[in-house]
Amino acid sequence: MALRARALYDFRSENPGEISLREHEVLSLCSEQDIEGWLEGVNSRGDRGLFPASYVQVIRAPAAEPPAPAGPRYANLPPGGFEPLAPPGGFIQPVQQQQQQQQLPPVAAEPFPLPPAFPPVPYGSYQPSQGSDDDWDDDWDDSSTVADEPGVLGSSYPDYDGAGGGGPSSGRYRLSTRSELTLGSRSSQQPGHPLHGGGGAKSSATVSRNLNRFSTFVKSGGEAFVLGEASGFVKDGDKLCVVLGPRGPEWQENPYPFQCSIEDPTKQTKFKGMKSYIAYKLVPSHTGQQVHRRYKHFDWLYGRLAEKFPVISVPHLPEKQATGRFEEDFISKRRKGLAWWMDHMCSHPVLAQCDAFKHFLTCPSTDEKAWKQGKRKAERDEMVGANFFLTISVPTGPAAALDLQEVESQVDGFKSFTKKMDESTMQLTHTANEFARKQVTGFKKEYQKVGHSFKGLSQAFELDQQDFSATLNQALAFTGEAYDAIGEFFAEQPRQDLDPVMDLLALYQGHLANFPDIIHVQKGALTKVKESKRHVEEGKMEVQKADGIRDRCNIISFATLAEIHHFHQIRVRDFKSQMQHFLKQQILFFQKVTQKLEEALHKYDSV
Repeated sequence: MALRARALYDFRSENPGEISLREHEVLSLCSEQDIEGWLEGVNSRGDRGLFPASYVQVIRAPAAEPPAPAGPRYANLPPGGFEPLAPPGGFIQPVQQQQQQQQLPPVAAEPFPLPPAFPPVPYGSYQPSQGSDDDWDDDWDDSSTVADEPGVLGSSYPDYDGAGGGGPSSGRYRLSTRSELTLGSRSSQQPGHPLHGGGGAKSSATVSRNLNRFSTFVKSGGEAFVLGEASGFVKDGDKLCVVLGPRGPEWQENPYPFQCSIEDPTKQTKFKGMKSYIAYKLVPSHTGQQVHRRYKHFDWLYGRLAEKFPVISVPHLPEKQATGRFEEDFISKRRKGLAWWMDHMCSHPVLAQCDAFKHFLTCPSTDEKAWKQGKRKAERDEMVGANFFLTISVPTGPAAALDLQEVESQVDGFKSFTKKMDESTMQLTHTANEFARKQVTGFKKEYQKVGHSFKGLSQAFELDQQDFSATLNQALAFTGEAYDAIGEFFAEQPRQDLDPVMDLLALYQGHLANFPDIIHVQKGALTKVKESKRHVEEGKMEVQKADGIRDRCNIISFATLAEIHHFHQIRVRDFKSQMQHFLKQQILFFQKVTQKLEEALHKYDSV
């Protein structure tokens, strides 16, 4: 018996891995077991992928038996109520449906039950990494929660009349994207749905929602924002400004730029020496006050920022290591990676001014209470998800209007750029790593083998005891020592030139891994604009509502282009600086080799 299903509604795929459905279409299922509300199967066009389980009705029939002709859509519904498509415990079987059709009259005027809505999922797939050196068993943790904290603001504010004494404070702005029209809202209406009126009033049209709860566009809150469902209070300090620069949208510069050094990694203990960890000294240039942070503190901060800023590339931290974490080489390598990470954080106009980052840099290491308060404040930040996009302020006026076609072209070009850059950085990393390995082992060994051979010849010549040959013997011995030294030069050189290049490449591979999700958010917004435009052309949506969707898409587009511009700026800065350093170190290396060979050469002058 083949497992099949009949599509109850039209469904249009919007993400890789999904397939589109047509109403009444019969599909072959790979399994009856749904995955988070999704089924996998093959449609009548031979496409295989995922589709919403609530959009189909499972049927069981022999594979060779043709599907029964579709009868009246609501013929199996009783006049006094509705039977759900998929009641708890399983699907309605064909036999039960046939009995209902024989016993009950058709009720074609009643609507069909709506597909169940998917529960909201908070944005952020990032999970702080776990490791033995960063367990959360210390003074960071206690039993208190957000609700226990005095003065914690609720998720909504009272009316402006100040009833209850909780009205918005000065410096807060009530921003909302909600509209009278429910644009693909909680009713889960879709084109082709029984309640979707093809020729109704303009206000009946909706922009469809993406039912893939794992889509970055959905998880980030971008979809809810574009569809007008975001509402919240934005403080002055939360505003993120995009301005028009000579090359297009840019993040507004940080008026108080600063840097932060990471030095002196030291091993510390707690619980009377039972637990050890490495602490790094951070010294921000704008305060001059040093603080000490463990890797887990960096890990926590990264998690908060990655969740809060869906259209900003938060640099990745250097990877953790299960063993050897107290070895000198590992500590040194991690410190250099953290230094690159800190440089990119301080260089970003938005990340550098984020409250969580400021708290991380300035809270005294010894003030546990202040640290916990700032930590909880960051964790209960309301300007995340759809509300985050409310904080973005963009240029206005005709001169600042974006051509969405041009935006799409620029984003597509950047997508191709990042793909090619990712491939080339991986190739360069592999090549540099292999070359460094050869220098540390192969080249060192080969040069020292040459040196050993020269020393052997010198020892043979020493059997001649005549005075005039002594200086030659000494020169040969020095030549052997020179080649030994050159072998050591090769082994030590990657630390000076190739390792910094590979550290930079690792940091940028993290950035390149971030951009597909950022681009997906912007692409999702453009899709909604195109859909609303089509509704307007068909007379199903008011122009005002479509303009609202376009305006909100503009905000996401401005932010995306600003982030792309910043990425190119720091990329040019970093690779220019790093390549200059690499070539200078190469020149110094070969100068040392040349100097050693010249010393050996001069030993023969007195022979």
